[in-house]
Amino acid sequence: MMNFFWAIGASLVVSLISLIGIFALLIKDDLLKKTLFLLIGFSAGGLIGGAFLHLLPEAIHESRNTISVFIFTIAGFVFFLILEKYLYWRHCHEGKCGVHAFSYLNLVGDAAHNLSDGIVMGASFCVSLELGLAATLAIIAHEIPQEIGDFGILVYGGFTKAKALFWNFVSALFAVLGTAVGYYFAERVAGISQILLPVAAGGFIYIATCDLIPEIHKEADLKKSTLALAAFVSGIFFMLLCKTFHVH
Repeated sequence: MMNFFWAIGASLVVSLISLIGIFALLIKDDLLKKTLFLLIGFSAGGLIGGAFLHLLPEAIHESRNTISVFIFTIAGFVFFLILEKYLYWRHCHEGKCGVHAFSYLNLVGDAAHNLSDGIVMGASFCVSLELGLAATLAIIAHEIPQEIGDFGILVYGGFTKAKALFWNFVSALFAVLGTAVGYYFAERVAGISQILLPVAAGGFIYIATCDLIPEIHKEADLKKSTLALAAFVSGIFFMLLCKTFHVH
């Protein structure tokens, strides 16, 4: 039961990240753009590290059929592809892809994304406290640049800054709901974590490889690209350090 409270607390922390737009308002545009670019690199590395060093090893450990883990990982990858393809779910870090109608679509897509993040966290905490914390750190790593981008999209699409912060926070709270749902089913439905963990890993891999890393490739400046690469490696190394403290 204690792990459940840890899970809810962690999901609340993740939800509060949506309010990071407040700090974005205080930073000059040039500095924000540079910082965000490095955060994108770090979060991509954190997602890759979270998938391959935490979620997949745990899923394999929990599963009696290793091949099923990779099948569900591919399924997770495809599922996130479908979300982006048909729900117009995008992580527009520069806030340039939004239009008035898209602002609302972005909120719906972001709510679905936060719900899935919460489900992953709930299932992870149900397996162990260490895995739950590792999954939370991986999610936080990509939430920071994403939430700054989401805030920019809403403001660009016509929302006032106050309204953008409010509705972005509302969509973020779906992570709490997802956490409760994920924990409930992981605890009561036998083998559900063997499905949720690799599906989440597939989602992490998709976000990193198809969304964040292409953003890094858009930078033509060699120095900036090198710094982003260093941030990417740092993200992986950070998750590796977390792994050293994960005693199964």
